[in-house]
Amino acid sequence: MTLSESQKKYLRGLGHGLKPVVMVGDAGLTEAVLSEFNSCLEHHELIKVRVKVGDRTERDRIIASLCDSGSAELVQRIGNMALLFRENPEKKRIQLPR
Repeated sequence: MTLSESQKKYLRGLGHGLKPVVMVGDAGLTEAVLSEFNSCLEHHELIKVRVKVGDRTERDRIIASLCDSGSAELVQRIGNMALLFRENPEKKRIQLPR
């Protein structure tokens, strides 16, 4: 699923007040982090992730890995924070604009 710019704008508005629920530290992407990430995405659909590792390219690589492994869409990335979205087909919590 590819998000349009209007959908991303809508999701950024919803995500503005969110606190990060998943944090990736120096250990990188462990099985525990991936499990928590998938669980949070399934429940909330829109989550913030804090990636506190190395330099910018390392953060980009980790965020891309999270998106690939969780079939999530990157909505926004600012510094070490990423806003990610994955629609839950069984229990939709967020109704995206068309």
